[in-house]
Amino acid sequence: MEPNYNGQNIESNPTPQPQETCPVCHQPILPQYYYCPNCGNKVHREPLSTSVKSQISIYLFSAILPVIGFLFVKRWPGIKYAKSKDPKERQIGQIAWTIVIISTILVIYFAYVATNRAVQSALNSMNMDLGAF
Repeated sequence: MEPNYNGQNIESNPTPQPQETCPVCHQPILPQYYYCPNCGNKVHREPLSTSVKSQISIYLFSAILPVIGFLFVKRWPGIKYAKSKDPKERQIGQIAWTIVIISTILVIYFAYVATNRAVQSALNSMNMDLGAF
């Protein structure tokens, strides 16, 4: 062992980290690689963005998703975030799911209220028409 500048001993031959191999081309890759540098195969999932800008866009998308009839549910990132193993990403996904659920309840409620008012208005006008006879 050799002493470092603090006088502590360090190993001259540090133990090598176990290297991963690409499942396609079987070349060694570093654990921090997302893609194999040899064949380009995806070897690890890229981390999801947790920036404020991405959170705002996810939450806004979650709020309007029920309003547009869930037409773009396949593009909604809340599912990926909720399934993530990273706690911050999972929390963003849970908040997005909560917003979707609340927004869906509000859309159903307002649709019910609007439909009920329209039916009541139609019934009232029919009653007035029948009362004229």
